[in-house]
Amino acid sequence: MSNIHFFTEDYDYEASDVSKKTEWIKQIIKNEGYVEGEINYIFCSDKYLHTINVDYLQHDNYTDIITFDQSDDEKTIEGDIFISVERVSENNETFQTTFEKELLRVMAHGLLHLMGYKDKEEKDITTMRAKEESCLSIYLT
Repeated sequence: MSNIHFFTEDYDYEASDVSKKTEWIKQIIKNEGYVEGEINYIFCSDKYLHTINVDYLQHDNYTDIITFDQSDDEKTIEGDIFISVERVSENNETFQTTFEKELLRVMAHGLLHLMGYKDKEEKDITTMRAKEESCLSIYLT
């Protein structure tokens, strides 16, 4: 039984290829030298994620993802990854890619945050983007 789960909140969305995505996530974790803990992907609306952003992070803006690290051990990946399906859909048009590829990028982004990767400074953003691309290549091959 897997420790990787997919849920929805206030949005009619069902993840496709759950088995493939689960194995992909496990591979990323292994490749980065971590151990898989309990990981929850929660797909939701812009409004739901905005409320979380305001209530928990005091940020009054819309975002595509919020990640909460729940791990007690620095080598175990455990947490909740909230993803706005609406924002991913808008971003895939903005970045001229498919919804599925943008969703995978965002899913990897959240996982990378749980591994300690940051994206606030330019050098960190460059590293994060390279890691996202690496993760995408694993899924798409």
